[in-house]
Amino acid sequence: QVQLVESGGGLVQAGGSLRLSCAASGNMFGINVMGWYRQAPGKQRELVARITSGGNTNYADSVKGRFTISRDNAKSTVYLQMNSLKVEDTAVYYCKFERNYPTYLDFWGQGTQVTVSS
Repeated sequence: QVQLVESGGGLVQAGGSLRLSCAASGNMFGINVMGWYRQAPGKQRELVARITSGGNTNYADSVKGRFTISRDNAKSTVYLQMNSLKVEDTAVYYCKFERNYPTYLDFWGQGTQVTVSS
């Protein structure tokens, strides 16, 4: 029902910046949450940031003050601005859509690679 396509990943040096985009298509009506998750080699997938359809946000402690999540509902797009990147930020980043009401549904994007070199 909802399709997600991430873009903007790449190779950057530590201290640099990247902006990830997630373009959504399909039924985006109602209350929902868009999130960015990441998975590094040998690690479990973890939440990076979330934003609700009302604009409320939350972040993992490891990225607070460095990453900013935002959304443009008119364009059905969510962004992740990543500043002051660290080597430990290296991972595949995934976009996720969640709807809790009237039933729970979620959809994942294909992922985009972010590599930070020292």
